[in-house]
Amino acid sequence: MPFANFKVPAGTLTAEDKQKIVERTTDLYAEIYGERARPTTVVLVDEVVDGGWGVAGTILTAAMLNGEPDSR
Repeated sequence: MPFANFKVPAGTLTAEDKQKIVERTTDLYAEIYGERARPTTVVLVDEVVDGGWGVAGTILTAAMLNGEPDSR
């Protein structure tokens, strides 16, 4: 069973965006593994709370990812 797990900042995707991720990921797995993979493909979109992740030792926030000035 193909499985994909996307982790995204909470509140940054609409329901339509999530639907696109699920559809396109499922299409990709079907392209790679054949149509037999489509019915068993699982796509999980996890929303990570603001400040719940970091890169290179720095905590990231949704504001930082949107290019807004750091309010800390």
